[in-house]
Amino acid sequence: MSDSVIHAVAGGAAGIVAMSCTYPLIFLSTRAAVETKNESKEVYQAVVDIIKREGAFGLYSGLGSSLWGVAVTNGVYYYFYERSRGIIQKGKALSTAESILIGVIAGSATTIISNPIWVVQTSQAVQTLNQAEPSLDPSRAKSTKKLSILETIQTILAKDGMGAFWRGIGPALVLVINPVLQYTVFEQLKNYLVAARTAKLRAAGAAAAVAVLNDLDFFFLGALSKLVATASTYPYIVVKSRLQAGHPHALKYKSSLDGLLTILKEEGIEGLYKGIGSKLVQSVLTAAILFAGQRRIYELTKKAIST
Repeated sequence: MSDSVIHAVAGGAAGIVAMSCTYPLIFLSTRAAVETKNESKEVYQAVVDIIKREGAFGLYSGLGSSLWGVAVTNGVYYYFYERSRGIIQKGKALSTAESILIGVIAGSATTIISNPIWVVQTSQAVQTLNQAEPSLDPSRAKSTKKLSILETIQTILAKDGMGAFWRGIGPALVLVINPVLQYTVFEQLKNYLVAARTAKLRAAGAAAAVAVLNDLDFFFLGALSKLVATASTYPYIVVKSRLQAGHPHALKYKSSLDGLLTILKEEGIEGLYKGIGSKLVQSVLTAAILFAGQRRIYELTKKAIST
């Protein structure tokens, strides 16, 4: 098995673990991003209303498609990322420009392949958004019908056709900059940390020593790099979520930029950052678990294959 395939398998497995741990935060940030100004609620109130209407498992609506999505997304991303890095790196540390190029290649391939899965996930996450509040109609909580993955696919096809699975592909491709920023920041921080620790080891007398990072290093580097990437690109995440959910307000967006300007005009600057609190917490935790987990699963898988 090639190194790129092992990285892909490890990335997919680590992504499933990270997604399972943090999904309620993804669910809340997706709903918040799709809501318009008049519909918005505080996070606490949103959680209470969802639990009253749908039960505790309502916070996991769309988890199944999300797990498929993260497995495919991370698997494809790590495969293309490691494949491209193997061709470009050639035994030396990656420059910033090389990190960006590798990220663009891997991110673009991943976005095109995985967009239909995220359209299904977003549709599932918001499918009960406009249903009546339990306080107004208590019987509604019992009659709430949440569609399965297959039923959601059938509904999207019947309503909007095959092209609907690539809703939001424009801002999604723009958001390739998110993992590009994340992995570029990660690589440069990693290079800096390795160089600094190596210099310290050699200054202490270990002339040929090269520092090795541990799981905790990867955890914090992954968290910090994702924090920078998500905070920088969040307004496009809002536009993408609305388009993928088929939100009525998103139908009038002529482009990603027009979507940003429309939200800014109608909802103010806060409209571009709806749900950012839970999204930042989720993104940072997910990235930290993903980077540490992917590295460990990769090493265990390679060791198992070698023995």
